[in-house]
Amino acid sequence: MRLPTSYLPEKIRSAVRFMVIGFSGSFVQTWFFMAALHFMGYPEKGVTAYYIAFGIGFFMEMIPNYIFSNWYTFGTRPSWANAGGFLLARSINLVIQFALLPFMLAHLSNWRDDLISLFVIFLAGCVNYLICLIFFRKKEEPQNPK
Repeated sequence: MRLPTSYLPEKIRSAVRFMVIGFSGSFVQTWFFMAALHFMGYPEKGVTAYYIAFGIGFFMEMIPNYIFSNWYTFGTRPSWANAGGFLLARSINLVIQFALLPFMLAHLSNWRDDLISLFVIFLAGCVNYLICLIFFRKKEEPQNPK
């Protein structure tokens, strides 16, 4: 059985696959974020515990995201090079999220926290994809001279 994305051109296919993994990862991250908030007694926005809960969601989502980015999005195998690139991309992603989250919370107070977190995660994910494109490249098979 062929996956629906297999009919798309390669450049579009990897972007669509990244979005599928990213959206599912966003929901995993948001679920862990909300669960951590629940267990912490729903701390107020802007306090350290709030950002710790957000970080818990971020880190819990990283493992399946790396596995599926290799296998499904880019069709590569795990390696030190793409793991390092993934960690670099995710670090930049985390900085963007931690910089953007307080701004969004302060200026979009009429939005629900989970919607704000999904929006921030999505924006950071776009940057993440562009960085991952650099590190998740398939190795070219050497040509056999005849």
